[in-house]
Amino acid sequence: MSSHHPTNILLHKASHELEIEFDDGKTFTLPTEFLRVYSPSAEVRGHWGDNAKLQLDKQDVNIEDIQPVGSYAIKIIFDDGHDSGLYDWDYLYELGKKEAIYWTDYLDRLHKAGHKRTPPKHLKPKT
Repeated sequence: MSSHHPTNILLHKASHELEIEFDDGKTFTLPTEFLRVYSPSAEVRGHWGDNAKLQLDKQDVNIEDIQPVGSYAIKIIFDDGHDSGLYDWDYLYELGKKEAIYWTDYLDRLHKAGHKRTPPKHLKPKT
């Protein structure tokens, strides 16, 4: 049973963000790239105890659709074809609370793999 329940979920396609308001008053705005690289799918997390697969070049991914799954989760369909994995309420809440920690870990893993992340195309450079 989930201990956190969303009261509102808004997709901001132009900014590539998903905004989620929870019943405790907390609101998290999560980048779609972040949601994609931390997908709860077996493809991303690993199959049968295998290590998680590092997701590369997802900075421009966006969400095509969000489908409710019962009263406990959503299924996110990304425009890169990824559509497996269910984001339950507690996992979304955890992603929101620990976004900075998880994002830093992701960037560290990219660096260790020798991969350079390019800035998303949808973000305009600051002048």
